[in-house]
Amino acid sequence: MKNNKTIETLELVLAGSYALMLKTQNYHWNVVGVNFKPLHELFGAQYEDLFAAIDEIAERIRALGSKVDGSFENFSKISKAKKPNNKLADKAMVVDLIADHEALVKLLKNGIKIAQSGEDEASADMFIERIQIHEKALWMLSSSI
Repeated sequence: MKNNKTIETLELVLAGSYALMLKTQNYHWNVVGVNFKPLHELFGAQYEDLFAAIDEIAERIRALGSKVDGSFENFSKISKAKKPNNKLADKAMVVDLIADHEALVKLLKNGIKIAQSGEDEASADMFIERIQIHEKALWMLSSSI
């Protein structure tokens, strides 16, 4: 059942999702300006979704027979996401989050191919579901600027 390439992709998705969750939560706490309320609420909803997704992704890795390295050190080492910048204005925060969601969508689309080549439709389905959620987040973020 173990498909190392799928597991590696899941680990990258997990690390990227965790980094994006932390960044989104950080911006939720630190956003200011005339768009404070709608962005505060949007960021809150998005980091809560990411928090729930992280558990599902980690459990999929376990279901495939691998242990999960859930350390900050590992996540920061393999995640491509940049650290949050608390000095950004509200619109720049949105642009920063858009870039991270786009990177995850790209990774997830590649993950579908990897999972399907290993005949792992359950992981492919998880990747498809996450793409839909990130594309909705992209739409909402893009519509906010």
